[in-house]
Amino acid sequence: MGSDQIPSVTVDQLLATVTPDVGPLLLDVREAEEWDAGHIAGAVHIPMGELLERIEEVPRDRDVVVICRSGQRSAAVTAYLHRGGWQARNLDGGMIAWDASGRPMVNNAPHPPAVI
Repeated sequence: MGSDQIPSVTVDQLLATVTPDVGPLLLDVREAEEWDAGHIAGAVHIPMGELLERIEEVPRDRDVVVICRSGQRSAAVTAYLHRGGWQARNLDGGMIAWDASGRPMVNNAPHPPAVI
């Protein structure tokens, strides 16, 4: 892997690494409205704009998969974390790919979960 490549994982690859007791930390870096509309159960929400002030919430001793809507914002966060020594990967296609694969989501809204 060249230094300009961002480590990534597909939805299927991610699901192959998750078990009931262990798996990577899912770090959702979308804005609050996006998170509230629909997110992966068990994910940790730290909006991209708050990451630097909340960086201590991202464990260094655990794999991290970074998630956004389409994979672009999370790619930037993944690159930052990777340069800082975290074992971080970007979720290819983000929540759009997660939803398209028929995977479940939860939300904090009175309507069914959705990706916005």
